[in-house]
Amino acid sequence: MVIFLIYCIVNKQPIGLFDSGVGGLTVAQAIKQVLPGESLIYFGDTAHLPYGDKSAESIKNYSRKITEFLLDQGAKVVLVACNSASASAYDTLKEEYGSKTILMDVIDPVVDYLGTRDYSRVGVIGTKRTISSGTYENKIRIKSPGTSVISLATPLLVPMIEEGFIFDDISNAILRTYLSDASLQEIQALILGCTHYPIIRNQISKIFNFNIEVIDSGRLVSVILRDILEKNNFLNDSGKVKDQFYVSDYTTYFEKIARMFFEGEINLKKADIWQ
Repeated sequence: MVIFLIYCIVNKQPIGLFDSGVGGLTVAQAIKQVLPGESLIYFGDTAHLPYGDKSAESIKNYSRKITEFLLDQGAKVVLVACNSASASAYDTLKEEYGSKTILMDVIDPVVDYLGTRDYSRVGVIGTKRTISSGTYENKIRIKSPGTSVISLATPLLVPMIEEGFIFDDISNAILRTYLSDASLQEIQALILGCTHYPIIRNQISKIFNFNIEVIDSGRLVSVILRDILEKNNFLNDSGKVKDQFYVSDYTTYFEKIARMFFEGEINLKKADIWQ
């Protein structure tokens, strides 16, 4: 009977995920499409965004605190839904919290997916922190040694998206400036190395005349997560779903984007976890 009760409680617990801002909502939306019966608890660290220009040590400290917060809220999984945090903090989190919860990042699923493709030249765009870490290049080199990786930092894209400059002349000009870089010529696929970037995926694809595969982590992560939950008998079969959204600093744009992704009212709360 005790085992049965623990089983039920674990299954009903939410999937926790975090990002520096709205970017991780693209992953949250993908999870809801693949796992509509699961509850989510999302933390957007809007007080410290963007993570891309922060030091690795700072990102590790933010990620620890957020992980602890999500675990305190009963998360059965903690997904690092941020490429900068995945590159800088995931290994540390796995070492410190791996025995307490299921931990996932958004880089490894993309690297594993590339291992099933036959690309000789792939581009990666991301924040300064993600690109300078060399995480994508190093992991792809091991998984797909025949693939050449061209990495390009695109630091203006996250603040641009967070400020709501999307689908307009400003965003198009910035994107064209970055993506016309000579190093990206003749790539066969482009990895969106930031979970903010799927918000402007169509704009990016259009610049490449829809001739290359644009890869984002949301769907890939969601399918792997579903497999993990099924394997461990952790799927929520209670029929009760309650999504929660937290931010470290309230912004009207975050709420606007969250409502757009989740079509209606959301339960948005401010949580100052830094005190």
